[in-house]
Amino acid sequence: MTAKFAIILAAGQGTRMKSKLYKVLHPVCGKAMVDHVLSQVEKDNVDQIVTIVGHGAEKVQETLGDRTEYALQEEQLGTGHAVLQAEKMLGSKDGMTLVTCGDTPLFTAETFAKLFEYHEKGGDVATVLTAKADDPFGYGRVIRNAAGEVEKIVEQKDATPEEAKVDEINTGVYVFDNQALFEALHQVNNDNAQGEYYLPDVIGIFQKAGKKVGAFEMDDFEESMGVNDRIALAKATKVMQRRINEKHMRNGVTIIDPDNTYIDADVQIGADTVVEPGVQLKGKTVIGEDCVIGAHSQIRDCKIEDGVTVTVSYLEESVMHKNSNIGPYSHLRPLADIGENVHIGNFVEVKKAEIGKNTKVGHLTYVGDATLGKDINVGCGTIFINYDGMNKHHTNVGDYSFIGSGANLVAPLEIEDHAYVAAGSTITNDVPAHAMGIGRGRQVNKEGYYDRYPVAEAAKKAEKADKD
Repeated sequence: MTAKFAIILAAGQGTRMKSKLYKVLHPVCGKAMVDHVLSQVEKDNVDQIVTIVGHGAEKVQETLGDRTEYALQEEQLGTGHAVLQAEKMLGSKDGMTLVTCGDTPLFTAETFAKLFEYHEKGGDVATVLTAKADDPFGYGRVIRNAAGEVEKIVEQKDATPEEAKVDEINTGVYVFDNQALFEALHQVNNDNAQGEYYLPDVIGIFQKAGKKVGAFEMDDFEESMGVNDRIALAKATKVMQRRINEKHMRNGVTIIDPDNTYIDADVQIGADTVVEPGVQLKGKTVIGEDCVIGAHSQIRDCKIEDGVTVTVSYLEESVMHKNSNIGPYSHLRPLADIGENVHIGNFVEVKKAEIGKNTKVGHLTYVGDATLGKDINVGCGTIFINYDGMNKHHTNVGDYSFIGSGANLVAPLEIEDHAYVAAGSTITNDVPAHAMGIGRGRQVNKEGYYDRYPVAEAAKKAEKADKD
């Protein structure tokens, strides 16, 4: 079996992005463009992958890790010069080499596989991946001879008026005979408008040597979209988002309004889950089956088990177990762990807290740095007070306890099983099992005090207006 190699070009600065972020690291649906490219190349079982880095090299390596080897292009002298930097790693090896760009995030593993197969069957020294473009401006043109064979590839700036009319474009992706590629690269010169060493010039070198060059025309021009500015980035993101949403729908997920639903590339969703409009699912979120993700919710890096309902809420780095529910307008901050059948109501914030099975936290409550057992009722307006100005402290609430509305629980605190906290209490000491903790001033009624305050005068005016 013929060995397969790949070179990913990711050394350009990308000045047209007008960004402090290195171009190939700009995200498309939650994943850096170059990561999309590498992920698709990996699916084709390539024996060795080399990524050419330049500007922002360290950041690229942080993003891709050890999934690829790296070669540094210290000066950006063109695509041919960039590929030549991989010679030490690949130059002596037998096989075929895919060359693609790190700013083309829409190419698929299927297209790369077809190109490899076409190249191997054709027996050509090089095969160019081409496409027909409605507006070919800016792309290199594939010039064929009368027999339909590739004669040369001409860059936009070097094209004659007649060549510029050609609508078959070079996508910037090739498969080469590996050793022939590096031999030809040493013959490329920079006699062109940009003064750079162009990779496509090896095509002419092969032909002068009497070697045959093939071209494989892909079906979907959209895949070849390169990203050089923010406008193209938005277009690529829209295409990728449509592709992601369609994949989930084919797998049994109901997406009510795909044009207004935003799902990152690595998100997983189970069958029969319903995703309503305006939802954003980010990072490595995993959602189970039979869930309902309500309109305008945002979920990032969370695990959502089967049967969960999320209503207009923001969740990050948290877990919701089976048949739990949250919202509307609630917030799970990192390390929130919501148990089975738990109800988190409206305007509740949970941070670094575990909430046990069947517990209810109805509304207007903050639960932070706490462990709550099962079958607890937490009343409206309860605050878990976890910070003393210097350190965070933990509160434990036992099973079957009842926390009355408006309670302030000052950590560190132990509220044992079957305990009761009276409404309106500030609790600073532990509450034993089957006891009631109450921490509030005794009520005193001051007769006649109502009439001393401005509210009384306002009430008189209202009463008079009602009678009139």
